[in-house]
Amino acid sequence: LKITLGLIEPHLMAGYSGGRKLICPGLAALETVRVWHSPRFLEHPRADCGVLEGNPVHEENTAIARMAGCDFIVNVVIDAERRITSIVAGDMEAAFQEGVAFAEKVARVDIATPCEIVVTSSAGYPLDTTFYQSIKGLAGALPIVKERGTIILAASLSEGIGSPEFQRLFQEHDSLDSFMDAIQRDDYFVMDQWQLEELAKVRRKARVVYVSDGLPAETLSGLFVEAAPSVETAVADALAHYGAGARIAVIPKGPYVLATLSGSTTAWPVGNQTG
Repeated sequence: LKITLGLIEPHLMAGYSGGRKLICPGLAALETVRVWHSPRFLEHPRADCGVLEGNPVHEENTAIARMAGCDFIVNVVIDAERRITSIVAGDMEAAFQEGVAFAEKVARVDIATPCEIVVTSSAGYPLDTTFYQSIKGLAGALPIVKERGTIILAASLSEGIGSPEFQRLFQEHDSLDSFMDAIQRDDYFVMDQWQLEELAKVRRKARVVYVSDGLPAETLSGLFVEAAPSVETAVADALAHYGAGARIAVIPKGPYVLATLSGSTTAWPVGNQTG
């Protein structure tokens, strides 16, 4: 009897966590994770937060989970205070879809127009303790920031940059272009490279400014982002650049909010699922 327990919330690559994700990548071998987290999947335009239909990351790990087999799941949705707000149980795919439908209702927020400035966070502990984890907050702001806009993210970064492998990426590459060229090669793989790829997606669209007392400005500048001493300073600097009429959005807990533009099909959690 195979039973998995999990949490359903927006996920920057697979659309939503939970369900099939407890098996892949949860129980998958490194060889599988390497392919599943490769540019072949992650560079697809629908490999995005809140997207299931047409998302190859979701479709691939659903297919893998079907092959592995799962008899029963118990998944929860939680609120900002980490209290359980919904419990779904049963068939791996049907129960997951039910949980996603609930999560989408409470997490999705639509705005009419993209913003020049988005202020966000990584929702506090544990997602803001490392630079690696904090990137999830940036991804949550990406759908609503204007092209060449600015994302300002506040995070403690109390535990530093991330794993030794993740830190190695910044030592090996002096630009995101160099990094992206490297990961296209079949002979190149570094654990956690997928998170830097997510940062590269953000940086293609927007300027990124970090506010943190966990890492000095000179360290942050080596991580392909900028630094500011306070959110107020970062906002004032951005307003000076875009003008006093610039639109500003604030997402207090970035990874847990599905921010979308009104009429956008980016967030499309329920639909025909293929494997």
